[in-house]
Amino acid sequence: MQKYKILVAEDDKAIRDSIGIYLTNSNYDVVYAENGKEAIEKFQSEKIDLVIMDLMMPEMSGEEAIIKLREKSFVPIIILSAKSEDYDKVIGLNIGADDYIVKPFNPLELMARVNSNIRRLYQYQSSGENSESIEIGGIKLNTMEKNVYVDGEKVSLTSLEYKILELLMENPNRVFSIDEIYERVWNEPAIEPKTVTVHIRRIREKIEFDPKKPLYLKVAWGLGYKFVNPKRRN
Repeated sequence: MQKYKILVAEDDKAIRDSIGIYLTNSNYDVVYAENGKEAIEKFQSEKIDLVIMDLMMPEMSGEEAIIKLREKSFVPIIILSAKSEDYDKVIGLNIGADDYIVKPFNPLELMARVNSNIRRLYQYQSSGENSESIEIGGIKLNTMEKNVYVDGEKVSLTSLEYKILELLMENPNRVFSIDEIYERVWNEPAIEPKTVTVHIRRIREKIEFDPKKPLYLKVAWGLGYKFVNPKRRN
């Protein structure tokens, strides 16, 4: 059985050690960092499967570290922060995080989030081995390589962004509610469906010529989202 390695970037030693105990007891390997700069260094030297990232840290903030990580990797990132406003959560998701947990936190919830993200990562890497590419208009989704191309140019998506796009492109013209997208992609009840909207916005920024006037990823007002072929009448 594969043993996954988690990077915990947290400047509070008590919190860092506490998280490490729960992760170790759940059969994860743990790597520690006390600030964003060290987190980047550890990520580059170790094979990390998931990152738990505090935001307010010395030398380099968690936000800066996440942006740098996202330049090279789609590894799941869970933000762990005392910032509890919706605005802070949206900012965290917009810079590339996959999940957001507010301090003080329930360790069991954190572990559930870790397990859920690791499970999605495994499915993302192993599913679709015998599937063919999906191509709609100028968007091509290669389900074997897990890559997305826009008019022949490769674009970088996180694992969650890819799975949302894959779900919609596999079912063109079908409207999915926000709750349904969350449940299908996150593989759990729709606890925080607002995060779907944030991820949809990020996908549009990467695949649409004008994200404010999307051609492919359309909203069905009051219902949800669908993926359409702009070259056809839908």
